[in-house]
Amino acid sequence: MRSPKSMWSLETLGRVRLSKHFYMRDFLYSEIGNMHRVRNVPPDPELTIANGRMLCTQLLDPLEETFGRLAIRSGYRSPELNGYGNRNKLNCAANDNPIECHIWDIGCGDKAVAGTSLAIPWFTDRYEAGRDWRDLAWWIHDHLPYSEMWFFPKLAAFNLVWRPKPLRTISSYIAPRGMLLRAGAEPQEPLAARRARYADFPSFRGINLP
Repeated sequence: MRSPKSMWSLETLGRVRLSKHFYMRDFLYSEIGNMHRVRNVPPDPELTIANGRMLCTQLLDPLEETFGRLAIRSGYRSPELNGYGNRNKLNCAANDNPIECHIWDIGCGDKAVAGTSLAIPWFTDRYEAGRDWRDLAWWIHDHLPYSEMWFFPKLAAFNLVWRPKPLRTISSYIAPRGMLLRAGAEPQEPLAARRARYADFPSFRGINLP
């Protein structure tokens, strides 16, 4: 088998366009990698790109076209980088943990996964003024084919995950902490109540970008 280096340079990989609004380079930056000098290079670039494209086209493009610019907090992690982060307690799940979503080339077919941690500046401003994180969670639930979401106190940043067979779970480290929605369950809040929460949100994909 040829080494990824024989097919790709990191510069070439970074230039790959994943969707209308995102390139692979947007997801390769890592504070952990830079601070601890750990490589963040995919062992399987083709699979990384294929799964990353699904994340971007299905979830991130619609968000960008609704709320404006997204802030990617942590995107792709190589097995080497993610394993280092887990061993050193740097907020990375174990590589073989079923909820690990940052290693985009860890599975294919029904086991494919791609996820990212992000903040939406439009919503962060409102969250920091006291808005309930669940308003955004329910908006995403009602508009996008996500698999999992986890919300965090800083910036109302959250993990957003694509899978070919979505689990549809919502969890949070913000009060009320815990699991808002379990796989296979129906929301406790009816649709009318959820819509009332986000009635003032921008129109879905209402930003007419050229």
